[in-house]
Amino acid sequence: MEKIVLKATKRDVTGKQVKALRRAGELPAVIYGRHVEPVAISLNAHSTELVIAKVTSSTLVTIDVEGQEYAALVREKQRNYIKGNITHIDFLALDLTETIRTKVRLTFTGVSSAVKDYSAVLVHRMDAVEVECLPSNLPERVIVDISSLKEIGNSIRISDIPLPENITVLNDADDIVIIATAVKEEAADAALPGAEAAAPAISVERGKKEEEGAPAKK
Repeated sequence: MEKIVLKATKRDVTGKQVKALRRAGELPAVIYGRHVEPVAISLNAHSTELVIAKVTSSTLVTIDVEGQEYAALVREKQRNYIKGNITHIDFLALDLTETIRTKVRLTFTGVSSAVKDYSAVLVHRMDAVEVECLPSNLPERVIVDISSLKEIGNSIRISDIPLPENITVLNDADDIVIIATAVKEEAADAALPGAEAAAPAISVERGKKEEEGAPAKK
């Protein structure tokens, strides 16, 4: 995977004065972590937005702060809910020698014969898997091929998804990721109890929880 580097400078400006930075094309951000004192930084807004648009919440990025590099994950993005542009980013700094536990997004690909030939409805029971690995082995996403869903009732479980050997999946191997059901009503009934409905757009986008970026307990 290509190394993603963001150039930044240390920032002394805080509070209401940050607005002047944004007007000048700068993007305020902060870096913090288990072994890192919080560092207020400023990045180029335009170039940073172009990079951030292509990464996931499990993409490892390198932040170059005046020559000092931090390996980090994007933990939270704040946006102007009218214009849609990013107004602030929280970066979670990681120790590359310590394993972490975090979630990786699932990306579904392929064509299901159950849908194509039998008008099945696919019910997604999971949109991410929890993994443990070194930060350098953390995948941006996990690919799930739905072409194995050939008939109504077919499902894909955690154990059916191929993953690199240097990653440990913490979910139960029998957990169902996606299932082909007969009708929309059955799809609703098949959803996991307590599953959250799609939320409306909000101005804050959270990636990892702080504890997810922490080293795994041995």
